Amino acid sequence: MKIEQRVVEAVTVLELSDRLTAAVAAQLRAAVDDAIAAGADRIVLDLAQVPFIDSSGLGAVIGALKAARTAGGDLRLASAGDQVRQVLRLTNLDRVLRVYDDAGAAFDGD
Repeated sequence: MKIEQRVVEAVTVLELSDRLTAAVAAQLRAAVDDAIAAGADRIVLDLAQVPFIDSSGLGAVIGALKAARTAGGDLRLASAGDQVRQVLRLTNLDRVLRVYDDAGAAFDGD
């Protein structure tokens, strides 16, 4: 998995590309931990290039959300495709993790 980081208006955007599975879950957790350690308190996971997520990937996202909130911030999702949205709905995680149309909209008004 490739993870690119950029900061837009005090929001740290992590752009993920490739499948989010057990093989790369630790990589996502490390990227979020690094962003938090660098002072990020508002993090967006841009999932536009993530065609698939499994239970380990969901676990990594929930772990990232918990880490962000423990640090006094928040984590949001953006640009999730149909498969990712379906998995979030099936697991009821769409109630905890809102998906925004794009990274710019994730923290608009907050």
